Amino acid sequence: MNRKFLYNLVPYTMLCMALVMAIGCKKFTQVEPVTQSNIPQVFSDVSNATTAVLGVYDELMGDNAYGSRISMYYPYDCDEAIVAGNIDNGRRGIGRYQLQVSNTEIANPCRALYRGIEKANLCIEQLPIMPQYNNGTDAEQKELHRLYGEVLTLRAQFYLELIRNWGDVPAPMIPAYRQTQLFVPRSDRDSTYDLLLNDLKTATALVPWRTEVTRNERITKGAVKALRAKMALCRGGYALRGRKSTGGTMQRKADYLMYYEMARTECAELMANRNQHTLNPSFEDIWHKYVCGLLPDPYGEIIFEAGAGGGNSNADSRMGQYNGVVLSGDCRYGQGGGGIYCLPNLFYAFDSTDKRRDVSVTFYRIMDATNIKSVNPAGLNVLTDGKFRRDWRSPILPGTALNIGYNWPFIRFSDVLLMFAEADNEISNGPTPQAKAAYEEVRTRAYGGDAGLIGTTPNDKAGFFNAIVNERLLEFAGEGIRKYDLIRWNLLATKIAEARTKMQQIRDAVGAYAKVPQYVYYKNNGEELKWYGSFYQPGLGTATAPAGYTAVPWGQSLNVDVIDGKPLWQGFASFFVPNKSELFPFDQAMLDAYQGRLEQNPYY
Repeated sequence: MNRKFLYNLVPYTMLCMALVMAIGCKKFTQVEPVTQSNIPQVFSDVSNATTAVLGVYDELMGDNAYGSRISMYYPYDCDEAIVAGNIDNGRRGIGRYQLQVSNTEIANPCRALYRGIEKANLCIEQLPIMPQYNNGTDAEQKELHRLYGEVLTLRAQFYLELIRNWGDVPAPMIPAYRQTQLFVPRSDRDSTYDLLLNDLKTATALVPWRTEVTRNERITKGAVKALRAKMALCRGGYALRGRKSTGGTMQRKADYLMYYEMARTECAELMANRNQHTLNPSFEDIWHKYVCGLLPDPYGEIIFEAGAGGGNSNADSRMGQYNGVVLSGDCRYGQGGGGIYCLPNLFYAFDSTDKRRDVSVTFYRIMDATNIKSVNPAGLNVLTDGKFRRDWRSPILPGTALNIGYNWPFIRFSDVLLMFAEADNEISNGPTPQAKAAYEEVRTRAYGGDAGLIGTTPNDKAGFFNAIVNERLLEFAGEGIRKYDLIRWNLLATKIAEARTKMQQIRDAVGAYAKVPQYVYYKNNGEELKWYGSFYQPGLGTATAPAGYTAVPWGQSLNVDVIDGKPLWQGFASFFVPNKSELFPFDQAMLDAYQGRLEQNPYY
């Protein structure tokens, strides 16, 4: 095979190495590629080494990574939300689980993750052999050790994403220029996980706590520990195992409790350091004031995030432009939104007094220069996700800009609390007081601090686990977490089926949804919406609105053909197949490059 063609196809080629290290992180500086910068020059001093590591960070963001595809296409469809629109060989094909090997939305993010790994591998090789790493000044050694811990963590994040989407993947741990063959075979995911978990243990001792350094998106100790907990639960959870030739089944390894113990330990240590990371008292403030308001959260609830900036498709994000509230016409906030629909069963999973509902799910759109909110006339079947809203951005970014600078949060402190509760329940064969306290802390915040509204916490193992499953749905809606939780619990097929049933019940107003209104009514109160009646009571039940209000179809809107010519409850996840759809296929170009040496995932 022609060597140039080979480099263009293999996702971890040498081409990903030489130029990017000299370029550095595009968010911080714009530098033309300088091919004369060789490896010794790049790693000659702390400043250049820092630029190299920032170049690894750069692969987290952009359209093919957590700026769009991985964050907003890959986590859907599941029982919280769907990718809007009719099926295609792109993002909607991913959402409906009609996954074709020619889908570029599968291929390009895979390449981006491997570019990050290649950059990380070079830094991991070179940083410890720099003379300053062990023999420099105290300041030089401290900074280089930090950089080494950061890049170990970044490589772990890239591999976590690859493994949970593709399963057993080629896992090179050295730079391409040192590979004896560029076509690295697939590695057993458990071995890869174990190596990365050890790397994260090493990194924990090398990076500082959040309060010890200037606040930015760089990795600190809390991020390493939280990622290690999340990865340990993935290692200990269910996963689709097998090959195309043998078929696949969802399995969990017999040693899983060891990894739950690892997760519990990491979470407990984070919970013991509340001066570093803790819950923000206001759930809305996390998103409205800090993520969309572009301000640092003094509570440090967002422990690990991918930084966005630069206003371009390589280094910025499209949260709030692709997804979120629908904005169009001449409204002052700019245009966009509507790429993700929240399912009606998600809306009704929230209690009426749960403050997370109206943050996570949005009713309204803004269609013209009056900037007045209106409700989509399609009603309940076109609710949008709400944590990333363009109209919440401060300062306002008007116009048609695609990239608006929102960071992507990987892990929040509420995730740490709920991971601890889950792991402790599994290990202890039932919830301990500590597990219940962690769970109840998240719920109490959801009700504005009123513990009297959170209900009774189950005391049995199965009941508490089910409570955790539900609470993680409510807490992390729209954050790209739910589908992967369901996979590691082996509940994805079950919850897809349950969501279909619940949507039919909402449509018919039966069972638990007997009081869902067929119509709801609103009017504008300034720039805000005022509702007549309740979303949880039958109300008037007619299309005739009270004086001054506008009627919107609610329960009965689910009869409308909205997805692939089908009602919502039929269209979402319509091609899902258990023991197949939990993983993506390797794309055709990658298979061709391997010339038969890379076996496809089961049933593709």
